[in-house]
Amino acid sequence: MVAGASLAGLRSVEELRKQGFDGRVVVIGEEVHAPYDRPPLSKAFLAGTLPAEELALAEQSDVDEWAAEWRLGVRAERVDPHAGEIHLSTGEIVRTDGLVIATGGRARTLPGTSALAGVHTLRTLDDAVALRADLRPDARVVVVGAGWIGAEVASTCRGLGLDVTVAEAAPVPMERALGASLGRICADLHADHGVDLRLGVGVAGFTADGTRVTGVTLQDGSHLPADVVVAGVGMEPATGWLHGSGLPLDNGVLCDTGCVTPIPSVVAVGDVARYRTPEGRQVRHEHWTNASEQPVVAVRNLLAGTTLDTFRPSGYVWSDQYGVRLQLAGETSGADEIAMIDGSPDDRKFVAEFRRDGHAVGVLAMNNAKLFGRMRRQLSATAGH
Repeated sequence: MVAGASLAGLRSVEELRKQGFDGRVVVIGEEVHAPYDRPPLSKAFLAGTLPAEELALAEQSDVDEWAAEWRLGVRAERVDPHAGEIHLSTGEIVRTDGLVIATGGRARTLPGTSALAGVHTLRTLDDAVALRADLRPDARVVVVGAGWIGAEVASTCRGLGLDVTVAEAAPVPMERALGASLGRICADLHADHGVDLRLGVGVAGFTADGTRVTGVTLQDGSHLPADVVVAGVGMEPATGWLHGSGLPLDNGVLCDTGCVTPIPSVVAVGDVARYRTPEGRQVRHEHWTNASEQPVVAVRNLLAGTTLDTFRPSGYVWSDQYGVRLQLAGETSGADEIAMIDGSPDDRKFVAEFRRDGHAVGVLAMNNAKLFGRMRRQLSATAGH
């Protein structure tokens, strides 16, 4: 059984068939929608230039060929992995010999906003539909969080001609992933396009007219008028249904280097999987490429009943903001040096290399896909891909 019907779940079904499994495959998906692509939700779909039907992750002919049973609009609520039983929100119990956990995560919300209209998160198609409906031509938008999602939403809203303010508690956007100097380039992108970026200050509270948000109060005492507030403050892995299962949980489902849990008949993939690297660290990734890549290894190990292969992530992330494409690959957080290889941040076109102990560990490009592609391939080769 595959629990989760987004990208990681879909790829798991595909891999089960590609790798020769011809038995029954049941897919449980909490959303009523067939698997769809999430990255456009903050960009083309939110802007109204991409219809929902074009978000489909797979051709219907491929889905039919995989011959899986899709239970959409249904939650997996409890699992007994030793007995091979999955309890569903419908009251049904599904028996399974193997389980792929691909339940992803849920967007974090802003404290004190649960009853406020006009406050949004953006993770699902329904989220995007609700947010888009609130983006009236005169709407004042406050985005809380200047990470990938927050920046993309701000960019899309500016493209719609809206007044946009971004509040970020950190002193530099995306400093953990990019470092201070490259994070400041992301800050400059906001400024280039007339976004009011408030850095180094958190949110203290909200003002409202009845049940509708009217503004955001920051910890420095300033007040930001707002008709729409978007929380871009990360996500939490969806593991609540696994409590009591005996599976190890700690900011995700803990797995070995091959995405296999201590119970060999259970693997985890995508945003919910916190796997061990060959160096012994437990890591969890929250991006599209990881959710697409992990099922290849996880399914192979699941079918083998043991960990044969090790997952080695490409660490590839991309983002479109203000007409600029940012591309990132590798492991950048532990770099001790960042070298500009080509171009200049001032021209909004460059490639930078992240190094650790003199060795390349990551690469970031802005509007330079060709050189980025070459350096990404070199990085993968040296990492043992």
